[in-house]
Amino acid sequence: PMSGQAVGFIFARGGSKGLPGKNIRPLAGKPLIAHAIEAARAARGIGRVVVSTDDAEIAAKAREWGAEIPFMRPPELAGDDSPEWLAWRHALEAVDGAAARPLEMFVSIPPTSPLRQAGDIDACVERFSKGDVDVVITVTPAARNPYFNMVTVNEGGLASIVIPTGEKIEFRQSVPPIFDVTTVCYVVSPDFLRQAEGIFEGRVGVVEVPPERALDIDTEMDFHIARALIGAVKK
Repeated sequence: PMSGQAVGFIFARGGSKGLPGKNIRPLAGKPLIAHAIEAARAARGIGRVVVSTDDAEIAAKAREWGAEIPFMRPPELAGDDSPEWLAWRHALEAVDGAAARPLEMFVSIPPTSPLRQAGDIDACVERFSKGDVDVVITVTPAARNPYFNMVTVNEGGLASIVIPTGEKIEFRQSVPPIFDVTTVCYVVSPDFLRQAEGIFEGRVGVVEVPPERALDIDTEMDFHIARALIGAVKK
């Protein structure tokens, strides 16, 4: 029902400090970015899948797997310290300017979460469609809780709890639930993306995703974990 008005965007830079070439590294026989493209194409709520990259090799691979590359990302929006928000805004303007009708939903589907399912994207589109938020993010229950078992260490090497409550907390149940923001999916109102400077300036809705589908690939270890999990998570 919403196709054409919700566009899925995948942002994949060529350079990566942590893992060079990570976006096209093979995982389960496909380049990493292919997993994002396939999930986006399988999502009912996504009409088009557009990849924003500065890298010719990523662009070629993305086309091979069925994504559109209507523009190349300018180098000043593809550095290690370039704000992702500006790359999002650039992609919105590039696609919206050429579209027959204005985008209703800007959907970002990062290539670093290959274990997401198409249904996770659809859940975010549905949540956004309720009309009461500017942004939808995906979260997963945090393994650690800063009220409970996270510490900072001072210059003298001594530890103290991150969020001291002043109360004696015996049980995990007595502290507020804490979630990690994942890179599974973001849905943003195009108007909000044009006007705001960041996600949390707006009304932010959440979709909860189980930890095994929320893995964010940043390191060599993450690739090992993804290889171990992918058969079980992606049936």
